[in-house]
Amino acid sequence: MADAVNALPFFYGNIAREEAEDYLRQAGMSNGLYLLRQSRNYLGGFALSVANAKHCYHYTIEKKPNETYAIAGGKSYRSPVDVIDHHSQETDGLVCLLKKPCNRPKNMQPKVGPFEDLKEKLIREYVKQTWNLRGAALEQAIISQRPQLEKLIATTAHESMPWFHGAISREESAARLQSGSRNNGKFLIRQRNENGSYALCLLHEGEVIHYRIDRDRKDKLSIPDGKQFDTLWQLVEHYSYKPDGLLRVLTEPSPRQDGHAGLIGRPSLPANHPAPGNSLHHVADGIFSMIKDAARIGRKKPSRGSQHSTTDSSNPYETRVPGNQAASKEAMPMDTEVYESPYADPDELRSSTVDRKQLFLEDGELGSGNFGTVMKGIYKMRKSEKPVAVKILKNDDNNPSVREEMLREASVMQQLDNPYIVRMIGICEAENLMLVMELADLGPLNKFLQKNKHASTKNITELVHQVSMGMKYLEEHNFVHRDLAARNVLLVTQHYAKISDFGLSKAIAEEHNYYKAKGHGKWPVKWYAPECINYFKFSSKSDVWSFGVLMWEAFSYGQKPYKGMKGNDVMQMLEGGRRMEAPVGCPQEMYEMMLSCWTYKVDERPSFAVVEPRLREYYYDISH
Repeated sequence: MADAVNALPFFYGNIAREEAEDYLRQAGMSNGLYLLRQSRNYLGGFALSVANAKHCYHYTIEKKPNETYAIAGGKSYRSPVDVIDHHSQETDGLVCLLKKPCNRPKNMQPKVGPFEDLKEKLIREYVKQTWNLRGAALEQAIISQRPQLEKLIATTAHESMPWFHGAISREESAARLQSGSRNNGKFLIRQRNENGSYALCLLHEGEVIHYRIDRDRKDKLSIPDGKQFDTLWQLVEHYSYKPDGLLRVLTEPSPRQDGHAGLIGRPSLPANHPAPGNSLHHVADGIFSMIKDAARIGRKKPSRGSQHSTTDSSNPYETRVPGNQAASKEAMPMDTEVYESPYADPDELRSSTVDRKQLFLEDGELGSGNFGTVMKGIYKMRKSEKPVAVKILKNDDNNPSVREEMLREASVMQQLDNPYIVRMIGICEAENLMLVMELADLGPLNKFLQKNKHASTKNITELVHQVSMGMKYLEEHNFVHRDLAARNVLLVTQHYAKISDFGLSKAIAEEHNYYKAKGHGKWPVKWYAPECINYFKFSSKSDVWSFGVLMWEAFSYGQKPYKGMKGNDVMQMLEGGRRMEAPVGCPQEMYEMMLSCWTYKVDERPSFAVVEPRLREYYYDISH
């Protein structure tokens, strides 16, 4: 969404309403002249500035919890552009129809706000410090969870600002403001209590004025009878631009005891030129204190006993934001015990074998198949213990081919290390041959969605995007899965998916881009591309076809594909150029992605290197 809006010629970025009015006046103030800008009050929101009868009117386009956009009291639309299109046809509460866009001056780019300027650095350092991630795992975390990370960083960014002094007393805040320079407009913000209430303390004519900052039930922050904001830094940015009810503008942060200081000057508004960036940029050198503070959010581990309690579409695991005990934040894959490799700790040396004395099986099966059963267990490592899934071979006939097949699967899995693929921990040779793997407690994706039909489109998109990241990793490492389906995607949490079941997987030699089977086996035909059935040829492109079917399963909430049809009927349907219809309620963009995955000719079918970024873009769009 952000990239699409930035590309609009009438989007000005993070400018104030006064700047917007200047641009509209310079363009002639014709009735219905309008521009779009970033909201300085609401995260992810926008503001529409409209000229009419020589006056300027401003409307907030707020982002709704269901990922739509609307002017207060108006209809909801998927994007701010759709809101504008609607109001170009009907006034519907606006002062007039939107008639003509006021495009930015030549060579002017949308103005980047102070938070956006620091965001990339903040996100990267936050993930490094909070979850101790490095290298590929860090990059995977940022890619798959960027929308959540951006929101988390935005709502905790005030802790790095030079004007935020934490939970100090009213008397201490006055003493700090009256020490050193005593310039009018000197200020700080202190935390009043654990319920998310703050105070803005402002020096005026030698006296300290205290303004209460309340947080309402919707988590909006405001000074009594003042504007509402989503974050403290937005509030400070607003009042550093104009007093708007305060005795004066905010100018100079009172130095913190940890040494952070900076100036927040009111930007000038030269004609025919974009306003300069707010000097909140001066806090850049101090952002790492926020990372240390934010680490207090911590990696709150989900309790093993609660992992089945996913009765709604919200995440069952929560983290808490410092200074706002009432506001729970969506936990991320990095909050779980299985995001990092079991052997990320150098003291836990990787071994291909597991000592049976260190493996404790629990009662009850997680699943079963022709090979035997999957049990839950505990693996006691050198410094810690991990919940695991144990695949136990039941080979009563002592058939060597069954054992060899299971060992082949173990061999493939031991070569893979990706956060979105179930990791192999080791082989245990005991009363039976056992494969010890990471535990994904919520089970297969298809069964989970069958039981949770209220899961949101955003949630489903997040999960299939994670699958595409795991498959992109396999593609890059020359592995074909050959059994990609929703039944073989396991959930660690409602927001964290891992690819499993590598019993049919094959490594491809670098000089070839496909694996050719010797003959037809007991294959999941409804998930297979035409070339698999017709020529026994398997590649990453045939996995892409299977991924399209997996997407269909996910967006149909776990329905069976080609329901009621036999394998031969499916092949005739595909050869005839027909494909499954879109699941009910499936977004058009996602169905178009499925159709591209079901491109008949292998060379014209997209790779996971193409599929993953497209899914990522759509996921970011509906998350912002």
